[in-house]
Amino acid sequence: MEKVSYSIGGRQIIRNFDLTLEKGVNRTILGVSGVGKTTILKLLLGLLKPDSGAIYLNGRPIAGMRENELSVLRRNIAIVFQWGALFDSMTVGENVGYRLFEEGTLELAEIKRIVLEKLSFVGLENTIDLYPAELSGGMKKRVAIARAIAAEPEYIFFDEPTTGLDPIGIYNIRHLMQMLQQQGKTTLMVTHDLHTAFAVSQKFSFLHDTRLILDGTADDLKNCDDNAIREFFSPTRESLFITDHIVEPIIGLAIPHKE
Repeated sequence: MEKVSYSIGGRQIIRNFDLTLEKGVNRTILGVSGVGKTTILKLLLGLLKPDSGAIYLNGRPIAGMRENELSVLRRNIAIVFQWGALFDSMTVGENVGYRLFEEGTLELAEIKRIVLEKLSFVGLENTIDLYPAELSGGMKKRVAIARAIAAEPEYIFFDEPTTGLDPIGIYNIRHLMQMLQQQGKTTLMVTHDLHTAFAVSQKFSFLHDTRLILDGTADDLKNCDDNAIREFFSPTRESLFITDHIVEPIIGLAIPHKE
């Protein structure tokens, strides 16, 4: 993304926003609720059109592309939605293989092999004939990851992947994301779970008041003197009701002031 701006209903969401995804690296977008993090994912997918600026995928600008051209490019991208977004009327196996069934280029036996392989990757091969209603929240997220990787995408986007999970579920998601990095996948995550972000991410983009105010590493974040970033990590009583956003304290992640 180069100098991308986007507004809706007269409200500026992002302004002159830059973003680069490096191959095999996880980047996490941070910022308070409602700041526009998920909007960035939608812009990257071509679901929203920016007011200005340019978006490229593998060197190709997506502006002006026909829907069929965008569909071809989107085959390189998968997204794991916040609540999993599984199809309730389909079994786990049918959910994981959905994209492969829709593309219609593989034999049924090959699709079944891939589905079982991806379910094994997330440790859920025994759930292939179950329905989403029979799964826990953490299991649904893992099935969503299996579905995302079934078509071997180059890029995987995660939208709040650990929301609503217990500590074991969160550990499982972190482990799977680290395994995907070991396979060379390029991943982009939107989250408020800072423990997970620091565990899996090598690069960070911090969005505040429509603008990118930091692009760097975990150390860059921890050593940053910007007031908005310090407030995000270590809210004080002065944080109460200063905006319409909800900023919750993060236990154990306070950034020490530099000497």
